[in-house]
Amino acid sequence: MNVSRWARRLLESTRGKVIRLLREEPRTVAELAEALSLTDNAVRAHLATLERDGLARQGGERPGFRKPHFSYELTSEGEELFPKAYGPLLDRILAQLKERFGPEELEATLREVGHRMGEPHRAPVSSSLEERLEQAVGLLASLGGQARIERDNGKVFIRGAGCPLSEVTVNHAEVCQLVETLLAEVIDVPVRECCQRGPSPHCCFEVEATASREKASR
Repeated sequence: MNVSRWARRLLESTRGKVIRLLREEPRTVAELAEALSLTDNAVRAHLATLERDGLARQGGERPGFRKPHFSYELTSEGEELFPKAYGPLLDRILAQLKERFGPEELEATLREVGHRMGEPHRAPVSSSLEERLEQAVGLLASLGGQARIERDNGKVFIRGAGCPLSEVTVNHAEVCQLVETLLAEVIDVPVRECCQRGPSPHCCFEVEATASREKASR
């Protein structure tokens, strides 16, 4: 679905900045206020409007110094404000290909697509892992995804805010293998897909940061 003129104006406003922050991860009023340099009351006013319009909702609680704080998250309606790189037509095409050729052949084909999409975007041989990760995140952004690099217990992840292909991955998890292969091609080390599919889909890919480029290419 293309983003409407109204949606584009909204996303460019302060309220749109709140939406973008909530798309990255659930946040409290205080966290939003700090990120946007606003007062808590100003943030609450924006959140009240977003809740009224069905674009944001109150999520879980977080412990506070005196009392717990509520976090806020984007709703599925809020996610629809962002451009999508797919539609029901793609879902139908994939279903037909799977029916005709089988799931294994479909996955192999999608992985080949991932290779070919990633090849022109491979970083130079002399580039560092960090540069290659940034190259991969930039490529995802150009395809409509909003991703970030995270490190946790010595592991490196590329995590997406939402999923630009969520309507397709619900029925065709093989599409995640396409993106996995694309990222591995760009970063030039093994990548493992660990996406969250379902009602609240989020992209997630673990990068084998300890692998050398030479080992990954063999």
